[in-house]
Amino acid sequence: MAANEQGVSPTVEGGSDLKMNLTLMLDGYAGLEHSLPIWPLYKDVHELVRQSGITYTPTLIVSYGGPSMHAYRIEREEIEENEKLARFMPRAEVLQEGLRRNQWVREDQWGFPNVAREAARIMRAGGLVGMGSHGNMQGLGAQWEIWSFGLGGMEPMEIIRAATINGAHAIGMAHELGSLAVGKLADFQVLERNPLLDIRNTDSIRWVVIGGRAYSGETLAPLSANRSRD
Repeated sequence: MAANEQGVSPTVEGGSDLKMNLTLMLDGYAGLEHSLPIWPLYKDVHELVRQSGITYTPTLIVSYGGPSMHAYRIEREEIEENEKLARFMPRAEVLQEGLRRNQWVREDQWGFPNVAREAARIMRAGGLVGMGSHGNMQGLGAQWEIWSFGLGGMEPMEIIRAATINGAHAIGMAHELGSLAVGKLADFQVLERNPLLDIRNTDSIRWVVIGGRAYSGETLAPLSANRSRD
């Protein structure tokens, strides 16, 4: 009630406690970060998420109920060979992350695809689902989060909405962020390849535009005035 009176949109910590999570929805919080810790979920939970108006951000990279998506991606993405990551992250840090390949997990033991599947079901029931990468892997973490929604059956456009307008809504900024519209901030990315054809194309960033000023998606070097009008 105090948050509503002040016009702020608090997001709360899930804590792997479903009863608390449901209570937070009933209490009217704007956002819930971290995964609902069980699956499957049923219509009563889907409807509570929808009717409460809360934005559910499952944070798949550290989701509850199984080995982390972070470990899943570290095992598969060969980050030591990622030239773009090397421009922004010290080599020692990249190698440190790569050394985390220290566990073997049977394919049916990964829990996060189940969390992603339930998030897709919540979205299709009319609930709001957002995207957050927890800061575990700078730069790539958000991409991994986006791609991993797809492992739960979420369609590319559903994923894009979770990563853009839904998150803006959760923090009370949908009038300024989250979509391309007259009067909103000119903050967006220009991609080389279509993410609707393959969601992994979200990392093909050609330009980053911040406040109407364009930067290289590879180096973040500012583009010339002429280049930015291409």
